[in-house]
Amino acid sequence: MNILIVDDEEVLQDVLTALIRREGWNPLNARTGEEALVLIEREEVDLVLLDLMLPGMSGMEVMKQIQQRDPEQVVVIITAFSSIEGAIDAMREGAFHYIPKPFKNEEVLLTLHKGLEQRRLATENKSLREQLRQRYAFGNIIGKSKPMLKVFDLIRLAAPSKSNILILGESGTGKELAAKAIHHQSRRAKGPFITVNSGSMPHDLLESNLFGHVKGAFTGAIASKKGLFELASGGSIFFDEIGNIPPDTQAKLLRVIQEKEFMQLGGVETLTSDARLIAATNADLESLVERGDFREDLYYRLNVITIQLPPLRKRIEDIPLLARRFLQSYAEENEKEIAEIAPQAMELLMDYHWPGNVRELENVIERATVLSTGAVLNVDLLPPSVREPKSFEAPSPALPTNGLSFKQAVASYERQLITNALKLAGGVQKRAAEKLKVKPTTLHEMMKRLKITAESLDL
Repeated sequence: MNILIVDDEEVLQDVLTALIRREGWNPLNARTGEEALVLIEREEVDLVLLDLMLPGMSGMEVMKQIQQRDPEQVVVIITAFSSIEGAIDAMREGAFHYIPKPFKNEEVLLTLHKGLEQRRLATENKSLREQLRQRYAFGNIIGKSKPMLKVFDLIRLAAPSKSNILILGESGTGKELAAKAIHHQSRRAKGPFITVNSGSMPHDLLESNLFGHVKGAFTGAIASKKGLFELASGGSIFFDEIGNIPPDTQAKLLRVIQEKEFMQLGGVETLTSDARLIAATNADLESLVERGDFREDLYYRLNVITIQLPPLRKRIEDIPLLARRFLQSYAEENEKEIAEIAPQAMELLMDYHWPGNVRELENVIERATVLSTGAVLNVDLLPPSVREPKSFEAPSPALPTNGLSFKQAVASYERQLITNALKLAGGVQKRAAEKLKVKPTTLHEMMKRLKITAESLDL
């Protein structure tokens, strides 16, 4: 452990140096504040012993500059008995403790041990936060649930490749964030990332935007314009809702993927693009292919690597992480002092089904943050849809018909009851058991007997 002694008294430096060495720590010495700041830049310092009365820059100013560089740096003030008031002011500004002169060696060592323990804990917490950030976040995608950790692992493996990637997921699951994470983890990270809003762009403008046009190519083309494929060369081009692209544009898109070549509208020159294609959709592309609305050859070109983003109801353990991240972001944006989410409010957030997925959760937290007037986000700030979720209602039993035995009818009704409860609970068996007023183990046995699985629920 490195301890920096900042004091202009030679005798005091010698005494503290000997004391620190005797404990097995490493002393560093500075006579002025300026020397101390230079040393801190050069060495890893675990604790600073700082005299308030220094020649030149004052001890208080030194402490402020140290804290600007490292807010978690432990600073212990050394002060004459007559200047204890200044030491107390320093503690209000963030100093760990103070040692009055003349001091007893035992008091100094006790303070140093406590200060170094705080530094150790702060360093460990910082390390853990960094591990959590690396493990549970990819760019702006956050999650610690098994489905999301699988997504992160797949992104890590797929991003460095040259392959096209297809991202599947419901609306609001964060498909564009996943595409950006792939781009920034790839070898093309320094190149452009360009988004094509396939779902909102009018079909007659789509080709002009994708491939560009020459002057006079159509009415209103008063100047030549580069297309998005040309602009994205060397980077990534992201097609959001690619299932909405019209058939004639699909054929041209296939040529760009296969040949890396295209022509501007009205042009005769063949241009090239080295853009990596990342596509996303919430539609069932296989069904579109079967209906003839999406080219089969284009589908297979896009579907080299598939990343399936889970809906929020299948990653409930991520809701507290996401909610707190959104709270922090919108509290800063709106200059609100909101530190936490009330436990009852968090419970409601985790019970809700979230048909709009992460985007809906973000909107709910933003609304609550804007309307909040206190330090805690309480239940009354949540919208009625979250506060008063749809209650569980048992389905009406169907009477046995000639082709259905009583035993089959009971099993069918049990299946319907359990399926409805599981859907309302977002697939969480414990919550479904609470709604059905049975033990989780009982529900589990019933599900096994009736062969009800997570896949059969279609959540």
